[in-house]
Amino acid sequence: MRGLLKYIKPYGFYMLLTLCLKFTAALMDLLIPSLLAKIIDDIVPRQDIQMIFVWGGVMLLCAVVSITTNVTANRMAEVSAGGMTRAVRHDLFSRITYLNAGQLDDFTIPSVVSRLTSDTYNVNRMLSRMQRIGVRGPILLIGGIVITMTMDPKLTLVLVASLPVILLIVVLITGKSVKIYERQQNMLDDMVRVIRENITGVRVIRALSKTEYERKRFDQVNESLAETERRAGSVSAASNPATTLVLNLGLTLVILVGAFLVQSGESGPGTIIAFLSYFTIILNAMLGITRIFIMCSKGLASARRITQVLEAPENMRILAGEEPDHGQGDCHVEFRNVSFSYLHRRDNLSNISFALKKGEVLGIIGPTGSGKSTIVNLLLRFYDADEGKILIEGRDIRTIPLSELRKRFGVVFQNDYLMAESIEKNIDYFRGLSGKEIEKAAVLARAQEFIKGKKGEMGADVAVRGNNLSGGQKQRIMIARALAAKPEILILDDASSALDYRTDALFRKALRENFEDTTIVMIAQRISSLKGADHILVMEEGKCIGYGTHRELLEGCGQYRQIYELQMGSMDGKEQRGSR
Repeated sequence: MRGLLKYIKPYGFYMLLTLCLKFTAALMDLLIPSLLAKIIDDIVPRQDIQMIFVWGGVMLLCAVVSITTNVTANRMAEVSAGGMTRAVRHDLFSRITYLNAGQLDDFTIPSVVSRLTSDTYNVNRMLSRMQRIGVRGPILLIGGIVITMTMDPKLTLVLVASLPVILLIVVLITGKSVKIYERQQNMLDDMVRVIRENITGVRVIRALSKTEYERKRFDQVNESLAETERRAGSVSAASNPATTLVLNLGLTLVILVGAFLVQSGESGPGTIIAFLSYFTIILNAMLGITRIFIMCSKGLASARRITQVLEAPENMRILAGEEPDHGQGDCHVEFRNVSFSYLHRRDNLSNISFALKKGEVLGIIGPTGSGKSTIVNLLLRFYDADEGKILIEGRDIRTIPLSELRKRFGVVFQNDYLMAESIEKNIDYFRGLSGKEIEKAAVLARAQEFIKGKKGEMGADVAVRGNNLSGGQKQRIMIARALAAKPEILILDDASSALDYRTDALFRKALRENFEDTTIVMIAQRISSLKGADHILVMEEGKCIGYGTHRELLEGCGQYRQIYELQMGSMDGKEQRGSR
């Protein structure tokens, strides 16, 4: 909760005004039973009808003021709580956007989604209810006790004796419910994860007839969440009947003691009726306070989860600048003995080294899980290497501001996405590129061929995730997006896997002719896509098992030669002569 205080401060005066209105409404509510006691004990015995109407009018005025101020304060509480929640959501979304990949892996995407939605909703309810009942309840409770003490101390002592028992009940229930609500939110994360997996993989699920299996998997996580909610509800629900039982026992004692006092002439009927009204007010105030504690249990658990994200350390720090280190002359991109592990148990990359001059092409090939995409993640500084250095123009990438670093890149990821916007906006991606630049990028990516067949051409709509396009069409739009800003370094992570051989060959030809000064890192499974690269890196289990040109690898790397023969058949004479 401490981390959320800065969001409360801007609304301090507004909340203070809300509390003043609530205070006024509570005073009016406390005044009404006293006026009723005066009418019954003092005015009715004198049979003064005029004064009965006068004091009755005062009671009516108090009721009107109470209702008006309560309604106004409640509306103001919703406005301030909504404003604070909006600010929390904004900063939370902004912080999530700038979390590095390692932190996002730790939190997990489903957890981040639930923190941004259900957790902020719980905080909103807590902030609203605390303003609506958090002030009114204690005022009615304390004010009711003070007034009843002045009316009849003996009866008040009967009432006060029950309060420590109620306080103990509230503390025990709140302490237990906070832990359960935290578990509930964690289980909600699991439920969101399963739902996201099912929505993303719905075609695969249907194609493999696994609908029933996925339904059972969802039922399991749903039942676990429901069971936790039932436990949390059972614990929270125990507070109302327990406190009501204690207070009603006290009310029974009050009636018994009051009957003896009236019979002995020590108290009047009006006082007893007023006392019962105050007792009801105190009862409702206590029930309201217990509800606040329950709401705070949820809200505090959610606030703690939100604060974990907001206060996540900025561990992708920009190191102090240093003199460029041109270890291998005019290198543009260089990896020096780079090792990395996602979980810090075993290396996902081990001692990777290579150097590229400006305009050179590096091809990376290897089986699934060999570390190809990890090299790209490190080059873009989504993660920091555990050992070694990554240099661009002799500068350690850890000394380059992230905004400056990533402006150098054009990237097509293995699992990229398209927005529900026009083709033109998907290529531009809000960078303010000119129509000519977008058009040229589409031509180079071989996307213009199918775009012209679309109604509206560049203005044609793309469905969510590009679901109205084929795999090859989506890849060509994403390639055009990467090429449009004329990047200094182009990364193609299996970007041509859905392209036919002819389109792939034409695309690579366009790259050679139009991006001579662009350094290219190309990950592919086809040797035909990589054989023209200046350098080829062969990966296996996070290690480099071959590095060189296509011909050098055919001669010196058995795994590369085996992949070539599997894909291309036996080497023709030209290849055989080259390998010799």
